[in-house]
Amino acid sequence: MKTLPRLFENNRKWANQVCAADPDFFKKLSRQQAPEFLWIGCSDSRVPANEIVGLLPGELFVHRNVANLVVHSDINCLSVIQYAVQVLKIRHIMVCGHYGCGGVRAAIEECPHGLVDNWLGHVRDVVRKRHRELSEISDADRRVDRLCELNVIEQVQNVVNTTIVRDAWNSGASLTVHGWIYRISDGLLQDLDVSVSSDRERDGQP
Repeated sequence: MKTLPRLFENNRKWANQVCAADPDFFKKLSRQQAPEFLWIGCSDSRVPANEIVGLLPGELFVHRNVANLVVHSDINCLSVIQYAVQVLKIRHIMVCGHYGCGGVRAAIEECPHGLVDNWLGHVRDVVRKRHRELSEISDADRRVDRLCELNVIEQVQNVVNTTIVRDAWNSGASLTVHGWIYRISDGLLQDLDVSVSSDRERDGQP
């Protein structure tokens, strides 16, 4: 079972289905990568970025990590954003969390979780900033879901505060950063209405 034959068979079926619908699809795909969108999402296997928004390979540039974080010391994430903005010239960055996120839940649990606790310290920063609001929610699941929303909002701010995005706006690029959240139980996205398209909007100006 070292070769995982089922996955290779699935791959062949998928490739054949794509070719049946568009015989030149892979030839065209291999010649260019020109997505308009960058998706920054959670690593959760139940949140497949392309499928959620109905886009084909090549139409969505994707970065995923536990709890969909944008950390200013994370060279991996920043490199993805830089390549997307400066090379691919994407027009939209979507930070997308999901309700019931295990990483977010772990961030407010009292028990240790090992190495990941270091990463989730960034979510705990959100907990501290929003402590009053979160403490008023008595239901534990609702509290986690609200923290999932607040975490997305915080990460949108982290994206728009990068020098990459600010330099793009200063050079006249058309670029909008969005905050979305996904509900696994019904497969639907929700816009959290925190989109930012310029330095003025970032600073809260009309």
